[in-house]
Amino acid sequence: MSPSAIRSRNRRRTLVATALLLSAGIVLTGLVRETPPTPTGRPTGAATGTPADQGGLDPRSAAVLRKPPYRHAQWGLFQQNPRTGKVIRSRYADQFFLPGSTAKLFSVSGAWHTLGSGHRFVTPVYAVGRRRNGTLRGDLDLVAQGDLTLGGRTRKDGTVAYTTIDHTYANDIPGATLTPQNPLAGLDQLARQVRASGIRRVVGDVVIDPRLFRPDPALDPVPSPLIVNDNVIDLLTTPGSGPGAPAGLEVRPKVAPYRVTSAVRTVATGRPADITVTTSPDGTRIRLTGTIPAGSAPVLRIAPVKNPDAFGRTALIEALARAGVQVTAPAVGPNPAARLPRSYQGATTVARYTSPPYAEYAELILKVSHNLGANLAICLMATHKGSTDCQDGFPVLAAFLDRAGVDRRAVQLADGRGGNPADRATPRALAQILTYWQRTPEARRFREALPVLGVDGSLADNCRHCPARGKVFAKTGTVAGADDLNDRIAVGAETIAGYLDRGKGRFDVFFAGVNGASAPDINGVLAIGDDVATVAARLQQQRTG
Repeated sequence: MSPSAIRSRNRRRTLVATALLLSAGIVLTGLVRETPPTPTGRPTGAATGTPADQGGLDPRSAAVLRKPPYRHAQWGLFQQNPRTGKVIRSRYADQFFLPGSTAKLFSVSGAWHTLGSGHRFVTPVYAVGRRRNGTLRGDLDLVAQGDLTLGGRTRKDGTVAYTTIDHTYANDIPGATLTPQNPLAGLDQLARQVRASGIRRVVGDVVIDPRLFRPDPALDPVPSPLIVNDNVIDLLTTPGSGPGAPAGLEVRPKVAPYRVTSAVRTVATGRPADITVTTSPDGTRIRLTGTIPAGSAPVLRIAPVKNPDAFGRTALIEALARAGVQVTAPAVGPNPAARLPRSYQGATTVARYTSPPYAEYAELILKVSHNLGANLAICLMATHKGSTDCQDGFPVLAAFLDRAGVDRRAVQLADGRGGNPADRATPRALAQILTYWQRTPEARRFREALPVLGVDGSLADNCRHCPARGKVFAKTGTVAGADDLNDRIAVGAETIAGYLDRGKGRFDVFFAGVNGASAPDINGVLAIGDDVATVAARLQQQRTG
C-alpha cells in the first residue's frame, strides 16, 4: 500500500467527533451561500457581506469565531426565549446550514409524536401448524416490529443502556465501548416463553416475518424490521502478555455461521493500536489484522450483519435449543419467507417480547447519535400510517412539523440521521422544533433525553469543569470527510442545538455551529468540536439583559 493510501486510510479511520457522519465516499463540505430575502425584500448575511448579527457576543466567544480554521467558514448563532419569543442573538439564522446529527431533532421528534412516548414494541412469535404432545408440526414465525434493541440494551429497571461512544461507531471513533447487557436477551426470552407454552419440538421451520416495511437503501444505515445488536458483530481485542504475543479476542453475539479469526499481535507499550476488520462478501467470515500495544485498554471493532433476517432466524433457533426446544430444520440458511402465511388469524401466540417505551429509545438515539435508530424513525412513521414504504414516513414528518410550528421550507431532509448530502436546516428552524417541545407536557423528558454538557452522551467530555456544566442540553452534529487535495480533514459541519438553562425553570433555545471549516489532523477536528461546545457554554453564562 502506498504512503498516500495509508494516510488516507488512517485519516478516514480516525475521523473523530461527537457525532461522526461519513457518507460513502462523499466528502460533505461547503456552504449554501444563497441568502433568503427578509420580509422587506432586502437580503441579509453573506449576500451583503455582513453577518446580520443581533445581540452581542462576549469577547471570548467572538475570538473563537475569528480563529484561523474558520477563515473560509461560516458561523451561525441563534438564541431565543421560547416563552416570550424574544430573539436574544442571531447570526445567519435564516440561512441553510449542513445540520449533521442535529437533524435527528426533527426525525426523533416526529417519531416520538407519532408513536407516543409510551409506545412499546410487542414482538410476537406465532405457532403456525398443528400441536400435539409438545410437538409443533409447522413453523414458529417471529413477526418483526421494528424494535431497535430487542432487549439487547435493557437494564433491570427497564431503561435502555448506552455508553459515551456507542459501539456502532467503533470502527471510526477510538474509545467506543460496549454496554454489559446480553445482545441476545430478547431472543432468549422469546425462546423460554416458547418452551413454557409447552412446545418441545418443532417439526418444521423458524421464520422471521419482515413484512413490516421494506428496507430502503436510500437510508444509510438501512433499517430492517428485525434488528439484533444494531445489526453488527462486536469484536473486542485485548493485548497479550507482552510484545509479540497474540492478542485476545471476545466476539458477541456468537451466532452461526459467523466465524471470526484474528491475526492481531501485541506490540510495545506506547505504540498506537491499528486493527483492521475485513469480511467475506456475505459477512459471515470476519478477520482481524493489525497490532495492539501491551498494557492498553481493549480495542473494539465491529463487522456488519449483512442479512438481518437470516441472522435473526439462526439466532432464534440457537436460543430455542438453549431453552430446550428442538427444531428439525437446519439452523443455518436463508430465511424461508415464502412459508409465511397471509395472516395469523387462528394461529396461537406462543411468545411475545415487549420493549421499553419509545422515549427510552429516543434518549438512546439522541444521547449517542444513533444513526440506525434515527433512520428507523422514518420507517416507523410510515408503518404507523399503514405503509411498508419508508419514504412514506416523510409526509408524516412534514405534517408533524407543520403542526409543531416549524417552517418546513427552512428544512431539507432525505434521511433521519443528517447524513444525506441534501440535508439542510436553518438555525431558526432547529430552534422552532425545540420551542415546540417546551410547550408540551413532555418538555422535561425531551430536554433530558439530549446530551448534557460535561455529563453524558456526546457532550460528556466537553466542559467537564466549567460553570456551564450540566446547564446545556443539546444535540450535537458533525459532517466530516477526507480532503485529499490538501491532505487534511474537511469539516463540513460542527453544530449544536438545544436548551440553555437560565435558572428558575427558564430555558432558552439555541443553535451554534460552523460550516466549511478544515483541520490538519484529528486533533484539529476535536478542537473544532470543543470550540462549538465552548460557544454554547458561554452563551449559557452570558447575561441576556
